[in-house]
Amino acid sequence: MINRRDFIKSSSAIAGLTATGYTAFAKPTRSAPSYLKGYEKLYSTDPRKAAIQWFKEAELGLFIHYGLYSLLEGHYKGKHSKPAEWVLLRTDIQLPEYEKLADKFTAEKFDADFITDMALGAEMKYINITTRHHDSFCLWDTKHTDFKSTNSAAKRDLVAELAEQCSKKDLGLCLYYSHGRDWRHPHAPGSMAPAEEVNTQKYLDFMSAQVTELLTNYGPVASIWLDGIGTARKFKGDLKIQALYDLIHSLQPQVLVSYKTGLLGTEDYLAPERHFKEKPTKPLELCNTLQGYSWGYDSADEGHHRDADYVMDMIAKAKAMPANLLLNTGPFPDGSIHPDDVKTLKEVGKRLRAKANA
Repeated sequence: MINRRDFIKSSSAIAGLTATGYTAFAKPTRSAPSYLKGYEKLYSTDPRKAAIQWFKEAELGLFIHYGLYSLLEGHYKGKHSKPAEWVLLRTDIQLPEYEKLADKFTAEKFDADFITDMALGAEMKYINITTRHHDSFCLWDTKHTDFKSTNSAAKRDLVAELAEQCSKKDLGLCLYYSHGRDWRHPHAPGSMAPAEEVNTQKYLDFMSAQVTELLTNYGPVASIWLDGIGTARKFKGDLKIQALYDLIHSLQPQVLVSYKTGLLGTEDYLAPERHFKEKPTKPLELCNTLQGYSWGYDSADEGHHRDADYVMDMIAKAKAMPANLLLNTGPFPDGSIHPDDVKTLKEVGKRLRAKANA
């Protein structure tokens, strides 16, 4: 769980923030980010409007769920967690035991160059990675906790590696961040290790400092994709959500904000899971997974990964709404992509190009 040293790190880093708890550390860039090529003129007058237009036309993106949970493959001591990335909550594993997985997290075959090439080959326009899921393990070199990939066996900043490749290849970089759920932080709503006297502001300081890092140290970001809406809806007043949206937009003017099906109504787009039956009032993105059910790798889904026919049908249904499709792959424990998913995405790209050239 978060210790005193982690809190000292977080507190010192956010000293001098404004009365709302937030301030801007990065100035807007004058030139359009590489993923907004073709939208430069609109960007020069309204960066967010340019980003929204790009997003509406993007159609297809890649989702990556990767973290400590990947090492357990959805199972712990005979219990199966569905979905696999919820294994910390759904099985009997205790936090101290779960934290030890960081010593085995090598990410030795996580290859951002390969992943971005795979996405481009599937005609995808952006990639979204789980920077921090509900378990609070971070895939970047955050200064606000030691529970991170650079402090694991991997000793690597996976967000930085992916950001570099996305920038080189004109892909939008979207960053998933679990806002409403943090099972490890003692002052977060729904923590598995709550403090004796919960102080939500301490969690807000920690969270806002991390979001600031992501929008300051990793170049242009296309979207902040917030998750944990069930808890956030319950504690909406305490979590100062509009202040967070304002922080995000102040740091990078083109960044789009989503919070699943919408929490305040001020989100830039909606991002529901799997289905959406209502008439969209904002740009829409449906997310779905190439596995049978889980988002993080689940060995129980072997033999049940989606094929190209299934994905093409998902794309057609999303386009008819209209909506983008954010298609998820859950890397193996070592960070490599499942060969079934690689094969499917390669075939999807081939079919989409044939259709475009017909």
